[in-house]
Amino acid sequence: MSGGSQGERPGVHRALHARHRAVLPDWLALYYDEPLELTHGEGRYVWDAEGRRYLDFFGGILTTMTAHALPEVTKAVAEQAGRVLHTSTLYLNRPMVELAERVAALSGIPDARVFFTTSGTEANDAALLLATTYRRSNQVLAMRNSYHGRSFSTVGITGNRTWSPTSLSPLQTLYVHGGVRSRGPFAHLDDAEFIEACVADLTDVRGQTGGEVAALIAEPVQGVGGFTSPPDGLYAAFREVLQRHGILWISDEVQTGWGRTGDHFWGWQAHGAAGPPDMLTFAKGIGNGMSVGGVVARAEIMNCLDANSISTFGGSPVTMAAANANLGYLLEHDLQSNARRVGGLLLERLRAASAGLGVVREVRGRGLMAGIELVVPGTDTPSAEAASYVLEAAREGGVLIGKGGGHSTCSVLRIAPPLTLTVAEAEEGAAVLGRALRAADSAM
Repeated sequence: MSGGSQGERPGVHRALHARHRAVLPDWLALYYDEPLELTHGEGRYVWDAEGRRYLDFFGGILTTMTAHALPEVTKAVAEQAGRVLHTSTLYLNRPMVELAERVAALSGIPDARVFFTTSGTEANDAALLLATTYRRSNQVLAMRNSYHGRSFSTVGITGNRTWSPTSLSPLQTLYVHGGVRSRGPFAHLDDAEFIEACVADLTDVRGQTGGEVAALIAEPVQGVGGFTSPPDGLYAAFREVLQRHGILWISDEVQTGWGRTGDHFWGWQAHGAAGPPDMLTFAKGIGNGMSVGGVVARAEIMNCLDANSISTFGGSPVTMAAANANLGYLLEHDLQSNARRVGGLLLERLRAASAGLGVVREVRGRGLMAGIELVVPGTDTPSAEAASYVLEAAREGGVLIGKGGGHSTCSVLRIAPPLTLTVAEAEEGAAVLGRALRAADSAM
């Protein structure tokens, strides 16, 4: 799997790590006991500074959506960079208009308008600004165990304490049950009863607010929270309650958008019985590594701001060119279907590999978005130690994965390869992860 160690330079990564620690914040997290420097990639593989090859099952946190060094994207970037790198939104920008037209049409939101940002954090921040302005309220409903970004406002609505460094916020946030199916007070219920209980909780929480509520923001599949999700239809049931009170629904599609779940192009479509969301936010995969994010909203919501605004770097000609090329490749090659087919196979292999292991509580996910929750064997107690063990063992086996989870545990392995993953690569990666899980089960 490693592809050999040609060009190995012992100690190089340790020196870079020391330099990193000398000039960057202590809270800037790094994976692995000996952090990796990745120098280049191709397809679903990346190489480190010592020449070792890895199968990339995390894609830069679900950002390398199609493939590393995808020729169509690199060509589009180079050609646009050769014309003009930057102009800002003060000038007409053909690549931005073209991408906005495509995203608006794909969004499912009627009379849609698109505002581009540079990240998912900024996209969610903009959505909160729009919602609170439109509704003239700073009250927001969010899901327990959620993650929406690292800015002051998005930290304020994040329900996962691991990623929330301050309790201060410009928003009044109330948290609702439903984002985690297999834990919590409603876990024992069947799907219909679970939805009914969560709707009752939403209704009760709304009744505790001091007037109007701006919006409910929710990830269809919680990303940082460990790839957890409710039964299909939960947010459709929520939507019926929200609509009665004029509350907006913001679907955070930063990790679920563009077909990654296989079954749907957007995560909200698993909950679409009551119609599309009022807003959706996106980022990560659309740029295939370039800094692209954005908000899609109905025109009346998007146009509610009564002050001037621009975006210096949002909608950059180069990032828009990359996103247009990447989206075109994804649609032309029907990568959503590939995510469903190969992702289904990968989940089957991971479940088979985990069968009988006390360290594995649950294998969950859909499409190429799989989570493996680890526990202390013989208990229901999340095990961050086991997750770290498997992370290291998988790296030794030549596979890079991520981790996450709720309640400050980071006990869930997060697996999200590029959407061009082949059957052979899925089999290869699952075999490595199976060995790592068995080793962890013995060690714990």
